[in-house]
Amino acid sequence: MTIASSSPPSRMPLGGAAEGRTKTGTGRTRAREGGGDGRLAVLFIAPALLGFLVFLFWPTLRGIYLSFTRFNLLTPPEWVGFDNYVRMVKDPIFWDSLAVTVEYVAINIGIQTVSALAIAVLLQRLTQSAVLRGIVLTPYLMSNVVAGIVWLWILDTQLGIGNEIIAAVGADRIPFLADETWAIPTIALINVWRHVGYTALLLFAGLQAIPNDMYEAAKVDGASEWRMFWRITMPLLRPVLAVVLIMTVIGSFQVFDTVAVTTAGGPANATNVLQYYIYGAAFGRFQFGYASAMSVALLVVLSAITFIQYRLTRAGQTDLG
Repeated sequence: MTIASSSPPSRMPLGGAAEGRTKTGTGRTRAREGGGDGRLAVLFIAPALLGFLVFLFWPTLRGIYLSFTRFNLLTPPEWVGFDNYVRMVKDPIFWDSLAVTVEYVAINIGIQTVSALAIAVLLQRLTQSAVLRGIVLTPYLMSNVVAGIVWLWILDTQLGIGNEIIAAVGADRIPFLADETWAIPTIALINVWRHVGYTALLLFAGLQAIPNDMYEAAKVDGASEWRMFWRITMPLLRPVLAVVLIMTVIGSFQVFDTVAVTTAGGPANATNVLQYYIYGAAFGRFQFGYASAMSVALLVVLSAITFIQYRLTRAGQTDLG
């Protein structure tokens, strides 16, 4: 009689099982590490997030609510609907302040951007000295209030060293901060002096991302520095330049402290920028509802300008391959 032999059941090799357990263990370890990294990231972000919610998000919501009320700190807010916005539209001082602010922004952005770009290109093409970059950044380390006071002394019509030099060369003294024509351009130039170094270093960082091979190839082809600037530097620097422009425009519309310590909105409201007018309405006349309405209007204007700038300059795109 023949006994049929049955083959033993197939088993996974011992090495394969060990390898499977190893892979499973590694996956669990990575999952645990990923969870730990996530918790650590949340821990680091929490202080900034808390500050954002407490000092930015909530005040913004509160300000939007107050813009529809009559509020003077002494009594509870009284809902008035769109009355503050109707008043704002009919307020000639508001429109005058907006026009003054636009004038300041145009002068500040125009001069600051051109100057910062020139400084950044010179730093990139001629020297990359860290000491020189530190010197360029030095004015930015000074607060706006201190810078305003220093320049107020320098440009004083009677005792300022600036006007003393002008008088020494035989020219008439210039009332830089006391004349309606000179006041806004002077304040704009003060802020250009303080911020141009910082803006230049931002652009310099963008220039560092442009490969030197492109400049070397252009030199071989006989291109001049001017031609390389327009054909290589500007197109490839466009995304960084766009972001810098957005940041500087937003900052320029919020000018306040330099005006407060130099001219206090004068002479004859010639420097009564929108932020200073909002401050006066809120803390000078305790019209917090109306001041909130103007702040919301400024927020809307800045949001629209930022969106238009972002789309027109294609800030999210780069020509670098």
